[in-house]
Amino acid sequence: MDYIILDMEWNQPWPGSPSAKKPLPVQIRGEIIQIGAVRILEDQTVADEFQVLIKPRFYRRLNKRVSKLTGIQEARLKAEGIPFPEAMEQFRAWCGEDVAFLTWGFDDIAILQENLALFQLPADWTRRWYNAQMMFNAQTDGSSSQKALKTALAFFQIPPSRPAHDALGDAYHTALICARLDLKRGIQEYEAALQSHENGFHGAELPGCLTRQVYYGLAGKEEALDHMAGPDNLCPTCGAQMTCRRWFSQPGRRYMALAQCPEHGDFLIRVRLSPETGGTFRVSRLTYQGDSEAALAYAKRAEKAESTRQTRRRRRRHPAKRATLPGNPGSMSES
Repeated sequence: MDYIILDMEWNQPWPGSPSAKKPLPVQIRGEIIQIGAVRILEDQTVADEFQVLIKPRFYRRLNKRVSKLTGIQEARLKAEGIPFPEAMEQFRAWCGEDVAFLTWGFDDIAILQENLALFQLPADWTRRWYNAQMMFNAQTDGSSSQKALKTALAFFQIPPSRPAHDALGDAYHTALICARLDLKRGIQEYEAALQSHENGFHGAELPGCLTRQVYYGLAGKEEALDHMAGPDNLCPTCGAQMTCRRWFSQPGRRYMALAQCPEHGDFLIRVRLSPETGGTFRVSRLTYQGDSEAALAYAKRAEKAESTRQTRRRRRRHPAKRATLPGNPGSMSES
């Protein structure tokens, strides 16, 4: 079996743009514009490489922030990019059959599966996938915190030799790290490493995070939010049932709501939905202190929503007088 170390870059529409407002058949967090991959052989030798630029079909205008981060220009995508289905055909042919995929983090494989679904392409060949970060944590400091790629490079004293935020560059650096891990043992112990990560504190989250739980097999947004506001909505201090206020949506299937314990006050609940095989969703739930940075962000969002609601209410109660036009009934003054 070969190991395919995968990294991708994707485009996102500018908030409020026509592309952002246009509904797609499948909800995606970004449209893939670049794929980079490096093969590691079974003896953990770093072997050949693959890269391809993809011409976006749905988010055609390149986000300026994405362009600045990756160095990819829109003109280059138009000139060198190929359609996503063609890129997938080339990538699958390069990968071969007996492979396992590794990425640095959870996002890349989820983005890939979302794009495959959007283009109505099979995704079963991506099922054998592992987060290399979990293996790194399990075989180094044993922590459950999320680490940047440059942190792992520094741990193994590997000098960066490729550009960052380039799909092939990041895949190559990840491959150098993976080559120093025991990948066979990492796969055997992966479920335990994943469980440790999911049940522990998550270093990438905002300050003030108290607990993190993970739920599996939920049907979708409505069931997930009902479940998060139901019997499992317990105070992290005393375990009492909490009441839940309005949910606000955030990018990437994320939602937040304020929960209240009768004795210990407010806590912020943040959830994130991730697709599973079979059409169900995995839900990560994080509970924050009521005075945390995340809770303050919720308060601002709620204040803005209330202001908008009050404005709309006033407009309904006192509709603006229509301008009268000559010839309309009631528009002529008495003579």
